[in-house]
Amino acid sequence: MTTVYETMYILRPDLGDEQVEQAVAKYQNLLREQGGEDIQIQNRGKRRLAYEIKKQRDGVYIQMNYTAPPTAIAPMERAMRLSEEVIRYLTIKQEAEDAKPVEVAAAV
Repeated sequence: MTTVYETMYILRPDLGDEQVEQAVAKYQNLLREQGGEDIQIQNRGKRRLAYEIKKQRDGVYIQMNYTAPPTAIAPMERAMRLSEEVIRYLTIKQEAEDAKPVEVAAAV
């Protein structure tokens, strides 16, 4: 049985574009290995944090929407927790009516 999830994570602001892409690909591949499907990734860009986290005032926000078995979440979050590039992450389980993809306009 698969469930719809949303994971938002924040990468260090000093990472280059190529390093950000590598990090995104790493977590996307990890999800696929664990049975994740329909992975949609949105790079929200560099933004100011509400408060300092790990001596960082800014961060690169990445949002992933996907379907996966419940057992896929723990290995991905463990990899994020051990990573030096991720400063914060959060995974939420979507409700059935919220499971439909919604287009979000990017702020310019």
